[in-house]
Amino acid sequence: MPTHKSAAKRLRQNIKKRERNRRIKTTIRTIIKKTKAFADKKDEKEACNCLLQAEKLLASAATKGVIHKNNYRHRLVRLHRYVKKALTAVQ
Repeated sequence: MPTHKSAAKRLRQNIKKRERNRRIKTTIRTIIKKTKAFADKKDEKEACNCLLQAEKLLASAATKGVIHKNNYRHRLVRLHRYVKKALTAVQ
């Protein structure tokens, strides 16, 4: 237990931030899985919708500092590449 008032406040803040970060990261992982699943099913419309949603969530997480901006870009490029490859394999 913290003995100083400022340490107690930091503890409260860290708990809140950890919960927020965990919730955001879980949501990101879920939407990425959905996007890949739709891409594998060759459902172009749903895959593109999920891709846009994933892009928004990743950008938001990078802005809030949940993930690093380079990690955001890396994940986004990989996801775009995955969807494009899966959807063009049909034709």
